Amino acid sequence: MISVVLLGAGNVATHIYKAFSNSENISVTQWYNRTRASISSYANDVDITDQLEALKEADIYIMAVSDDSIAQLSSDLPFTDRFVVHTSGSVAMHDLDKKNKIGVFYPLQTFSKTAEIDFTEVPICIEVYEKENLQLLKDLAKAVGCKPHKITTEQRQTLHLAAVFVNNFTNQLYRIGHEICETKNIEFQILHPLIAETAKKIQQMSPYMAQTGPAKRNDKKTIKRQLKLIEKDEHEAIYKMLTSSIKKTHNISSDYKVKR
Repeated sequence: MISVVLLGAGNVATHIYKAFSNSENISVTQWYNRTRASISSYANDVDITDQLEALKEADIYIMAVSDDSIAQLSSDLPFTDRFVVHTSGSVAMHDLDKKNKIGVFYPLQTFSKTAEIDFTEVPICIEVYEKENLQLLKDLAKAVGCKPHKITTEQRQTLHLAAVFVNNFTNQLYRIGHEICETKNIEFQILHPLIAETAKKIQQMSPYMAQTGPAKRNDKKTIKRQLKLIEKDEHEAIYKMLTSSIKKTHNISSDYKVKR
C-alpha cells in the first residue's frame, strides 16, 4: 500500500484524488490546501488540513498546485528527506527544494472538474533525482492503471509545448468555429462528428498524411471565397496563417507572408 499526501485543490488534484481513492494499492493519508473550504466536501472521506505543520508522514507528497506556487510551497514544507513530487508539465524538477527527495508525476491530460477521466488512458510522465525513487513512481502510476513513461525535464517540457498546440490551440479553433456558426444561427453540434473523426484519424495515420482541405489541395477559389465570408480581422489573420503553414508543410507556394 502506497501512502500519499496530496497538496492542492485544483482540477488535477481533484482527479488524482478520485483515481487514487479507487485504487486498492493507494491510501490517501491526507489532503492539504491553503483554503480548507475548497476541499471541505471531502472531509468525510479523507483527513483534510490547511496547515503545513499538520502534514502527516507518507511515502510520497504530491504537489498538484499552480506552476507559480510549486517552488515556494516546496520550500515551505516543514520537513526534510521525504519524497516530494510535482505534477506540472512545464516546471523543472529542480525547481523543487532539494531539502527533500524530489521528482515529477505528470499526468498528460486535460482536466476539468465536471468531466470524468479514465485514468487507465492517461500517460504518466515520471522523473526522479534519486534513482531509488523511480520504482515508487512506476508503482504509483500502475496502481491506477496508467502506463508510466520515464522522461527528462526537457522531454516533458517539450511534450507540454506539443500539448498546448494539440489541445489548447485546437480548442481555441473550436471556439472560433463555434462563433462563426453562431453568426449564421447554425448549430455547432453539426460539426461534432467531423471533430470526432479528425481525432480518430490521427490515431491511425500521421497528421501529415491525414491533412485535407482547401490549403492542402491548393484550392485558391475556395480559399478566396472563405476569406470573404470571414467577418473578423482576427479570424482572417488566423485563417491566412494556418493556410500558409499547411501549404508550406506540403510544399505548396503560399500567397501569404507570415511575420515573426
